[in-house]
Amino acid sequence: MEIEHEAAVKIIRSANDATVIVDGDGNIVLANAAAERLFAYEPDELLGKDIESLMPHGMRKAHARHRTGYYNAPRARPLVSGLNLQGLRKDGRVFDAQISLTPIETDNGTLVSSTIQDISADNTSEAYFKNVLESAPDAMIIIDHHGKIAIVNGQAEEMFGYSRDAMLGEEIEMMLPTPLRNRHVSHRARFAADPELRPMGINLELRGMRADGSEFPVEISLSPFMSASGSFVSSVIRDVTSRKKIEQELIEARHEAERANKANTAFLAAASHDLRQPVQALSLLNGALRRTIKGSLALEMVESQQNSLDAMTNLLNSLLDISRLDAGKVEPDFESFPVQRLVDRLFAEFSRQARHKGLGFRADRCDVNVRSDPNLLSEIIQNFVSNAIRYTDKGELRLACRIEDDEIWIDVIDTGIGIDETQLDEIFQEFHQIKSPGVDKEGFGLGLAIVRRLADLLGHKIAVTSSPGAGSTFSICLPIVGVVTDNLAGRESAVIGAAADVSGLVVLIEDDVNVANAWGLLLEAEGYRVATARSAVEAETAVKHLSQQPDLIISDYHLLDGSTGVEAIAMIRNEYGTDIPAFIVTGDTTKMVQQAKLTPNCIIMNKPVDTDQLLKAARTAIASRLVPRD
Repeated sequence: MEIEHEAAVKIIRSANDATVIVDGDGNIVLANAAAERLFAYEPDELLGKDIESLMPHGMRKAHARHRTGYYNAPRARPLVSGLNLQGLRKDGRVFDAQISLTPIETDNGTLVSSTIQDISADNTSEAYFKNVLESAPDAMIIIDHHGKIAIVNGQAEEMFGYSRDAMLGEEIEMMLPTPLRNRHVSHRARFAADPELRPMGINLELRGMRADGSEFPVEISLSPFMSASGSFVSSVIRDVTSRKKIEQELIEARHEAERANKANTAFLAAASHDLRQPVQALSLLNGALRRTIKGSLALEMVESQQNSLDAMTNLLNSLLDISRLDAGKVEPDFESFPVQRLVDRLFAEFSRQARHKGLGFRADRCDVNVRSDPNLLSEIIQNFVSNAIRYTDKGELRLACRIEDDEIWIDVIDTGIGIDETQLDEIFQEFHQIKSPGVDKEGFGLGLAIVRRLADLLGHKIAVTSSPGAGSTFSICLPIVGVVTDNLAGRESAVIGAAADVSGLVVLIEDDVNVANAWGLLLEAEGYRVATARSAVEAETAVKHLSQQPDLIISDYHLLDGSTGVEAIAMIRNEYGTDIPAFIVTGDTTKMVQQAKLTPNCIIMNKPVDTDQLLKAARTAIASRLVPRD
């Protein structure tokens, strides 16, 4: 290409700095004498060469890509750019370079003028490099291709306890514990054969050794580079003693947490059984008293006692539930089931309480199948309903259903005191109680905290809307998995209708004497005959002496000799060759106990049981030979 401006060409040719001008194809169209001397070429020998020929071979492909990008958006680049650049002389020598770029627009397209400086022996650059090295926050050691220490900074001296003179010229292995030195020589040889950047923090367990022989953990990054003097490797070394100490403390803390978690698990197991046992006995005895005494004053005292028992039961259940949820001991057991079954049971369970307060209570029909854990879902909606009754003095409650696409919202709607908007974000926190004039302090502020945890565990959305003085709506959203096609309500009503006031023979298996006595008093007060046993073996022996087949089996889960209620029920049923209706009553809510749900014609009841509900279920089971579905 012919250069048009003669004066400009003369200026460039006479410049002291090496200058080359390149066209859009990367070919050199002008090189001054300084450039020819710098790259060791004869006069005019550079003309027509591609610019990549003046670079080390390893840089050429990348530079060609960069050059294409530069021509698409040309811009001036100053001489001091901070880039690691190198030039290649005709005789193969490599030198470190600084390069400035200046685009020139001509009638024949864009040219780029490059000014090149050799900085390999630049004392100013060397001083700048040393300042950078010394100001680095980490220890830095540069070794040559023989593995000998060429450069160190002050941080390396301080870290290893050697003077700079003592390190320079020595093999890098002097910084390693003696047992690791021979192995490191072979590692270094492999790295030199295929050098590549190795970043810090790649989970290698590395150690250094100080001048006094003490060892310490380190992290090391490696950066290979070339200079006019040959190949080198820059090592950045970081003492990670403090971090390793913290990591060890975290490991120990985790182990301690695991031990505490095991202790918490043991406590929860013991609390679920042992703390519920006396409450269970009191509840059974109270139920028996209500069925035997006649005086109005005595009945009032028994009712007051039952209210205290209910409060104790609710607190115990709430504390255990929230402890188990926080300890991660609750595992949902998902299944598909008709949501109407749950609605019917909750409606029947809370209708008496609503009537007692003079409240109306309605429930919609929800003829869809949903997927959830029916027990945990029931606990959520029970909390919604019990709160609605508690905070509503007049009006009504409603269990409503809303279908949106493939989801159903179950709403618990009340006409109670409502909740101020400022409290809506706080009601799901532990021990938070609604602050409103005229509201009693009954309750413990744990119900909605449990609801939040259960909903998160199940993956269900919950929502609340409220207007002070007008009422609240608490809602939970469930996935729909089908539509109910049979007359479920009619079939369940037929079973309930069959539960006439009947008597029968109940086999009771309970290893706690006080609880067993309370059971006996309750069942006998209701008109049942009772045969008792303390273990599966005792139960199997006892039924051999009965004059008739039992009508119902009631068993604790954990029994005296390590046997379970499931085993005891199986032995009795095997004796008679039929699936006698059975209730398993337990305070243990672990996954193992939940497997008892697989036992046919058997339901699990959690301690302490509601005696009214239990006796109602017993009448249904004895009359129909089938346990209630819930």
